[in-house]
Amino acid sequence: MYVEKHYRELEKIEEVRIHNPNPDEIYHKSPQVQKPEKTRLSNVMMHVPSDINIFLPIDDGEDYIIERIGWNMLERMNLPLKDVEGRKFSQISPFYYDILKDSFKEVYETGKMKSMRIFYYISDKIKTLANINIVLDEGEIYVISDLKNTSEYLKSEEEKKQEEDETKANLIEYFSQTGSYYKTRNEFTWTQGIYNIINRSKEPNDSYYNIIFDLVIPEDRPLVEELLETMSPETDTYENIIRIKTPRGHIKYLDTYLYSKFDENGNEISHYGLFKDISVDSHKHMTRPVDFMLNGFNHNSKLSLLVEPLNKRYEFSEGFYKIVEVPKEEYHHSVGIIENIVEEDIKNELYKLINSEIEEVNCVFTFNVHGNENNQKICELFIERFKYGNKNHSIGFLTDITIARQKQKELMESNATKNILIKEVHHRVKNNLQVLSSFLNLERRAYGNNPNDILDNMQARLSSLALLHEKTYNTEDFININLADYMTDQDSTLHSLFGAKDINFVSEVNPNIHLSMDVITPLLLIVDELTMNAIKHAFPDPDMPNKTIYKKIDYIEGPICELILKDNGIGLESPESLINHNLGWEIINNLTKQISGEIEILDCEVGTGFRIIFPENFDHTLGYHLNRGMNK
Repeated sequence: MYVEKHYRELEKIEEVRIHNPNPDEIYHKSPQVQKPEKTRLSNVMMHVPSDINIFLPIDDGEDYIIERIGWNMLERMNLPLKDVEGRKFSQISPFYYDILKDSFKEVYETGKMKSMRIFYYISDKIKTLANINIVLDEGEIYVISDLKNTSEYLKSEEEKKQEEDETKANLIEYFSQTGSYYKTRNEFTWTQGIYNIINRSKEPNDSYYNIIFDLVIPEDRPLVEELLETMSPETDTYENIIRIKTPRGHIKYLDTYLYSKFDENGNEISHYGLFKDISVDSHKHMTRPVDFMLNGFNHNSKLSLLVEPLNKRYEFSEGFYKIVEVPKEEYHHSVGIIENIVEEDIKNELYKLINSEIEEVNCVFTFNVHGNENNQKICELFIERFKYGNKNHSIGFLTDITIARQKQKELMESNATKNILIKEVHHRVKNNLQVLSSFLNLERRAYGNNPNDILDNMQARLSSLALLHEKTYNTEDFININLADYMTDQDSTLHSLFGAKDINFVSEVNPNIHLSMDVITPLLLIVDELTMNAIKHAFPDPDMPNKTIYKKIDYIEGPICELILKDNGIGLESPESLINHNLGWEIINNLTKQISGEIEILDCEVGTGFRIIFPENFDHTLGYHLNRGMNK
């Protein structure tokens, strides 16, 4: 099974080809992370011939929960809806997730519908075609899929003949959109194709002026001016693409070829022009080669592509107008813009480039926006002059690096604090190693006959502390650590260390909780101990269904936080036995005191549960708030 992707530029549609699809590789069993609500109009959807699939975006559109999968898809994969709904898309079908994630993200961020076409091949023959539309509605992603068998595409002889006739008609139409003119003795003779292109009939005065050039849009008039200046005995041919606006208001793209004959004295004898309409049709945009380049920079406000910056026929990407802070429709290009550059030596270099004294400029300069010294930008510029055929051309890049330079300056200024930061890192590493050493001594006395238990426990603690160090020291922030980020990664680590892949970890952590290193370090170790105990003792029967360890951390009042950790295992024989004879409980109790917290064992109908409440930071004491929380 393998996948090919193609983008059809003319149709503006992405095409995906899936070869030899295998249901066993497409779908994976995965835990339900959310109970689905009843889908609106679900009974109506059952009677719609199209598959309607519904996905709920999570994690800011990075993943999706499946709320509904169409019946056609479920039947083809032999799957009941209950085994699919409420699962993460990335987990239950990484195959389709990789194909659709970019399109889903684009629709989620822009709100604009996106279309795709998916072909399913068996032994290099198309068996099924799915035309899909991806739509955002009330915060949910809808995928409407029309599935068709290739038998619908087997054409009869009559259909083939009809298609051939249409091809011929299109060919005639193509040539009808090609026209030419002759100019002799200052009079023009126009062929019928020209009138087809401009969508009007002949008029008496057409022989006295160039009816094509008269329709050229303002942005392309410099091309016409260049033509009129260029044609000579030395340069007697001209090729380019120009845009015209027809009398009916349609924009058309014309591939233009012009040729002139001159006498011995250099006087033009005759002039010939050929125009071919290369628009998709008169009301759609046709991309020129240069547009492909410019479009690649359209969404970049800090980087600009400069095409022909030393020529009247310049074309710049959108970033240029954002850098100079002039709307595109108001900008008039001239050498006067150089006067807003602060550095005199760079001004001189640019004038030398304009006068063909040098071939390129590569520099960094200060630019006064609109000549205002209080609005300055640091810009990097590269322009190269080159010759193609017998004409001079130029191309370049302009980059706004103001923010990058500011960050560089701030980084240099922050070097004075690096020594303090390094000392702080060493201090905290030393403290954590001392904590681990204490744990090791305790467990060596308790489990001296079973060193594997000691190694497993220490590996889990080391992994949690290593995760904490890596994340914290990369951000250089020991005070405002986001707890939710760490809990997600800690779950993944514990999952892999203890072979707990058949246990579901469900964590709900308030994303607004930020803790200091002094609080989060013992808290992570507490969660380690409680989770390790649950993994080892809560599920002795390997065939127990729906094994789950649930964790929730949230505010309960003001700066006071609550940790609930429960499992649905076999439970405790008696809380007293845990408190009186368990090294893990001793460790948990001591760590809880480190964060000025209190712990209780919950009375659970199923499994075992613990509740710990603690202050968000040491500026707050539990006191009255803690007593109220523990008595709830």
